Amino acid sequence: MKIIGDYHTHTIFSHGKGTIRDNVEAAIDKGLKEIAICDHGPGHRLYGVKKKEIFEMRKIIDELNQEYEDINILLGVEANVMDYNGTIDIDEEILKAIDILLLGFHYGIIPKDGGSRFKFYFLNPISKVLPFLQKRMVNLNTEAIIKAINKYPIDLITHPGSKARLDIKKVAKAAYNRGTALEINSNHSQLSVENIKIALTEKVEFYINSDAHEPSMVGNVNKGLERALEAKVPIHRIKNIEG
Repeated sequence: MKIIGDYHTHTIFSHGKGTIRDNVEAAIDKGLKEIAICDHGPGHRLYGVKKKEIFEMRKIIDELNQEYEDINILLGVEANVMDYNGTIDIDEEILKAIDILLLGFHYGIIPKDGGSRFKFYFLNPISKVLPFLQKRMVNLNTEAIIKAINKYPIDLITHPGSKARLDIKKVAKAAYNRGTALEINSNHSQLSVENIKIALTEKVEFYINSDAHEPSMVGNVNKGLERALEAKVPIHRIKNIEG
């Protein structure tokens, strides 16, 4: 099996270590046909790309697509779930400027309301050690991401289950119904083999991505591929792999 595209890479516009050009050239060296540049959404207080920079990135990517004929370069954003109503940190103006929209739970955001802040930064962490809270928080996290899936044109849920535990079966079903894929992330432990197997009970499709934060990691999906093979994911269910 061979990876043909990497749809989750970061640059110096958030907390990556390389430029957009660096990532593109690394992708070409790896033989990729497509790459997406998806820096963190502007709601991330530590690493988020500034809104005005997204339009600067658009210009750079348009120019690089003219320069490099052997690869297609996409502009994306890895958006953040900002509250338990499923609001994300991407507006219509940004949506019109990008080619692909990723979404995940991340620390480093400030949720839009006090209740969401309490749940995300207090109840979520302690639910991992207090079993009586686990089911409640899994349900709340799951509802939030499903609301986001139904509100926005999300192409891909990044590292689902990392940062906030989810009911993967429910997320997979909602994602399939909206044409949204789930990510097997090579830089995080999610989707885990167990959660991949759960997701496979629905018809959802997958991407295996690097989540590269430096150019040398672009296209490096070995860990994710190993988990996909162990879970016996059919090749036709993985959108960026050729058999």
